[in-house]
Amino acid sequence: MLAAGDAPSTSSPALEAAADEDGRVFLVQHRWWKEAQEGAGIDVHGVPYAVAPSGPTSYSQRMFSLIMSDYTATFVLHRADDLALQPDAPAKAGARSYALVAADLFDKARSWHLDSLKSNGKNLFLTDEASVNIYPLMLRVSVTRGTNALTVKISKKDNSAENFKRANKILVSDLDPVHIWDFSGRTTFILMNEWNRIPQDPRSSDQEMPLEIQFYDISEPTANGATGKKDELALTMGSSALSNGSIMDMDLDSSGGICKQVGSGLIGLDNLGNTCFMNSAVQCLAHTSKLVDYFLGDYHKEINPHNPLGLKGELAYSFGDLLRKIWAIDGTSFPPRQFKARLARFAPQFNGFNQHDSQELLAFLLDGLHEDLNRVKRKPYSEAKDADGRPDEEVADEYWGNHLARNDSIIVDTCQGQYKSTLVCPLCKKVSITFDPFMYLSLPLPSSATTTRTMTVTVFSTDGTTGPCPYTVNVSQSGYTKTLIDVLSNACSLRDDERLLVAEVYNGSLLRYLEEPSEVISLIRDGDRLVAYRLPKDSEDAPIVVFKNERMESSLSSFGRKSWKNFGTPLVSNLPDTINGRTIYDLFLKLLTPFRALKDDTPDVDQITGKSSSVNETSDIDMSSDAAECSSTNNNAGEDDIMTEGGMEFFLNSERFPNPRMKIEMDQTITVSNSKKRLLVTVSWQDNGLKQYNFDPLDSLPEVFKTVLFARRPQETCSLYACLEAFIKEEPLGPEDMWYCPGCKEHRQASKKLDLWRLPEILIIHLKRFSYSRYTKNKLDTFVDFPIHDLDLSGYIRDKSGQMSNHYQLYAVSNHYGGMGGGHYTAYVYHEGKKKWYDFDDRCVQGLEKEDTIKTSAAYVLFYRRVQGDSSLDTETTVVSDSTT
Repeated sequence: MLAAGDAPSTSSPALEAAADEDGRVFLVQHRWWKEAQEGAGIDVHGVPYAVAPSGPTSYSQRMFSLIMSDYTATFVLHRADDLALQPDAPAKAGARSYALVAADLFDKARSWHLDSLKSNGKNLFLTDEASVNIYPLMLRVSVTRGTNALTVKISKKDNSAENFKRANKILVSDLDPVHIWDFSGRTTFILMNEWNRIPQDPRSSDQEMPLEIQFYDISEPTANGATGKKDELALTMGSSALSNGSIMDMDLDSSGGICKQVGSGLIGLDNLGNTCFMNSAVQCLAHTSKLVDYFLGDYHKEINPHNPLGLKGELAYSFGDLLRKIWAIDGTSFPPRQFKARLARFAPQFNGFNQHDSQELLAFLLDGLHEDLNRVKRKPYSEAKDADGRPDEEVADEYWGNHLARNDSIIVDTCQGQYKSTLVCPLCKKVSITFDPFMYLSLPLPSSATTTRTMTVTVFSTDGTTGPCPYTVNVSQSGYTKTLIDVLSNACSLRDDERLLVAEVYNGSLLRYLEEPSEVISLIRDGDRLVAYRLPKDSEDAPIVVFKNERMESSLSSFGRKSWKNFGTPLVSNLPDTINGRTIYDLFLKLLTPFRALKDDTPDVDQITGKSSSVNETSDIDMSSDAAECSSTNNNAGEDDIMTEGGMEFFLNSERFPNPRMKIEMDQTITVSNSKKRLLVTVSWQDNGLKQYNFDPLDSLPEVFKTVLFARRPQETCSLYACLEAFIKEEPLGPEDMWYCPGCKEHRQASKKLDLWRLPEILIIHLKRFSYSRYTKNKLDTFVDFPIHDLDLSGYIRDKSGQMSNHYQLYAVSNHYGGMGGGHYTAYVYHEGKKKWYDFDDRCVQGLEKEDTIKTSAAYVLFYRRVQGDSSLDTETTVVSDSTT
């Protein structure tokens, strides 16, 4: 036994059991366990703990505190090594003593008790042992720092209300002490994990570890509608044969043979803790008639145990077992725990108890089932060939044949179709055509939130006639800079003889110019600030001057010392043919006209000029060979320079290299010789000059888009056919999805178009309600009006040679309620035997009175099956019949 402070052994069998990812742990009465331990000769030692509630100690006070809190009960487990020295300690504790045992030890104890009952000639179904209940409890365990004590939290968020109350009754007692003996090694594993963590991060807070236990309760009889699941010799043994055998009146062999009798299929699935997404997807698949027929049949013959991409059939066996329980006669809701564990092995992201996406789980589940059931044992190598002008029918059949040569399963037979993908290079016009398989269609929602983008741009005049004015416009999400400029030109009533120069402002400077017409606007962030300057159209080749402003400001990083800081928004103006210092000054004063303060006391030139040192020779300035190259000449020595006392000074800068800069003299001749023909001038303001103008409009430039928290959008509506139109619409690839053009030998932003070529028997349609970008996450609550009885896709199929019907009817819907990162999933399923729609909400299943009830803005994944012509749902038959329901 591990004493306080002893280092745990890493080779302990108990720790190996704790690390077993498929191992379960059971909480049983210590008396029941002790009898089996002695009778079956189970030699394993336990670690005793005394349980004490954290907070009020009486049961009544405890319940009251739970009502007033966030429904989280907290208990502390203290080591009670003295109990191990008292052989009769568990007997003294009576029914308030429990044992925590691993699944394999539980099976041995369970078998010993059953054998004992048989040997005594007792009827198993007339004893308390046959009427036990098993309740799943989710705990969160942490180690109290510096001790061997464990803090255990039981939250109503992780457990059903009934199980939450039951757990508190187990662990809280006003009379008897409560003891738990750990024979599973889980507590030792948690302690060892914490001890190994402490040296690495001694300041870190206590780390909670989830621990799910199964409470094996033989103290209360089973009642109809109870939260627990009736044991009936099968639940805890993990055997497919037992869980689908004679107890459920199902005729099948021990390896998953043919099922001759089935129930109604109206059986719910318990929520294991944020597993509603899984329950929703599973119920939709479990009522897909082709899959029901297959998995109630002799499917085990098609298991491919040698496929390295599968799980050696474990996922298929687990799903088949799950489906048979759902279709069992007189079955009740149950926890799909074994299935979840198998799925998590194939897709580890579904391990744990976080909320996930039902469509994402559906994709991984179908892919995993396909690999487990793939009839192809050796996949041949096939190289995709380009179309090279061949007929589409020939190329499509070639691609489909290559796909079937490597992939052949019930999933391919039922759920996979094919679409045509066409890429066109924008430069060399190279066309690439491929035909790819699909398991489901992900359709975009043509909502204004996804098709258009709201952008605000501030427009400035360049002649000083008007002040800045912000304009808010709507632009296509996939639009370009040219698209934005065209829409903005209409909004600001741009004249025919004007053009717009659009730029991004950052830190008082023009960071970049949006001059490339084909640049996508998706590169512009919502937090950016854009300006547009109205310039004469006939002067596109004429030089311009960009004035940026600076003033003295104190900085905390400089301990209060003042330094020059940029402020406001740069102003822009066209330049005449002849430029000197006075020209620069006059242009800037003209641009400042809209910003003059209410009291117009702006001094004239004589008031704001002063003497400067004379310059006796001509100076040629080369600021940068590849940036702004400016030359200046002063032919009149002794002229005044602009500003020393009045309020501002002007300095000439390079765009790439802002320092060093050159002060501009009044009569200094300036020549713009850089290729971009931009003159960058910094205006240095002093306090007496700043007081003469109101620069608030320059300091308060709006962002491109200001996100409003909790803003409610109006309900939008579209049809499913509109979503299909958006899916097949030609659009350019994003900057992150550039296509390598074999003609240009470079990556290009090609245009892409998708077309449906062949459709599967079961058509799964995913509505793309969730959108993710580098900066935002969003869910669309658009109401999609989808057909129930006749989805006609004849007009969307490019292959006209097929003989199969292109008409589909709805039979299941996976719904998502709520927002991003949470919410709740349910499923609507049409019951073909009862001719009625049902709502599957975890373990709760209830019928719907009206069919139109299934049409909501929560619809997320739609399940359609092929029908002939315009037949109705009532004409199709499956394994379900009225006699069996």
